[in-house]
Amino acid sequence: MKKLSLRNFIKRIKPTRSEKNRFNEVWMFCWILFVVIIPVLLAAGLIWKSSLLFNDHRLGEMLFSSVWKPMSGKFGFLPFILSSLYVTLIAVLFAGPICIFSSIHLTQYANRFVLKVMHPVIDILAGIPSVVYGVWGIIVVVPFVSENIAPVFGVQTSGYTILSGAIVLAVMIIPFILNILIDIFNTIPKELTEASLSLGASRWYTIKHVLLRKAFPGIISALGLGLSRAFGETIAVLMVVGNVTNIPHGIFEPGYPLPALIANNYGEMLSIPLYDSALMFSALLLLIIVLVFNFGSRLLIMRYEKKYR
Repeated sequence: MKKLSLRNFIKRIKPTRSEKNRFNEVWMFCWILFVVIIPVLLAAGLIWKSSLLFNDHRLGEMLFSSVWKPMSGKFGFLPFILSSLYVTLIAVLFAGPICIFSSIHLTQYANRFVLKVMHPVIDILAGIPSVVYGVWGIIVVVPFVSENIAPVFGVQTSGYTILSGAIVLAVMIIPFILNILIDIFNTIPKELTEASLSLGASRWYTIKHVLLRKAFPGIISALGLGLSRAFGETIAVLMVVGNVTNIPHGIFEPGYPLPALIANNYGEMLSIPLYDSALMFSALLLLIIVLVFNFGSRLLIMRYEKKYR
């Protein structure tokens, strides 16, 4: 019987190309599955931790009540939900046009040298800690709102308002959205621009009717990601928004967003089971709101692509 050498043995046990491909497919699928499972695990954990609150309180009562008296067993989350929505949506309304027009200028009008200079500046702005933006908001934004903006509308305020929180939040998410939009406009084929210009269209007409239409799904995705990012910002908004448990009826009134509620109370209230459960429920609400906005933006993109396919 012929002896089997070590080299021949290794050749025999060496996997074939199809086996390697199959192995790569399996482990990559496992990692994708892990990424998909993460939000499910987060939601399941938050539901389990907040389940104590559902024993004595109805969901509708908690969502639509404005009475927040935890020591009396009253948990009305409406002021926190509305404050989060107001601050975040106003911030995106401020940041969205700035980012869109800035990205258009940097990619379509400005010299390439300007874009090279702006990239590190944008990265620096994105890397500044939240607390620095919060301190800047206290020093600059709050007095500006109190002394310059509010008097124009005949309002007296301390400056710790929904508007102050929205301005600080807008400045924080601008570099995040702007980076994405610059990449989106850079990926549009130059042939589209050249074809439109060769037909006699002006540059602005080309941008408005060709580039923006092509980039629309990416713009919605960038704004949706910015919106999700804005919902989770805590420290900077907490420092300037006022943190008053009332339903805000205007941008010059203080608010109390959900992240601020969790950050202000979580460490101290762990010893009170019902309060701890209420804070977990607020985190669950935050997760659900972000998911709803993400799914909404995705649905809008799908409808647009279906329309212009």
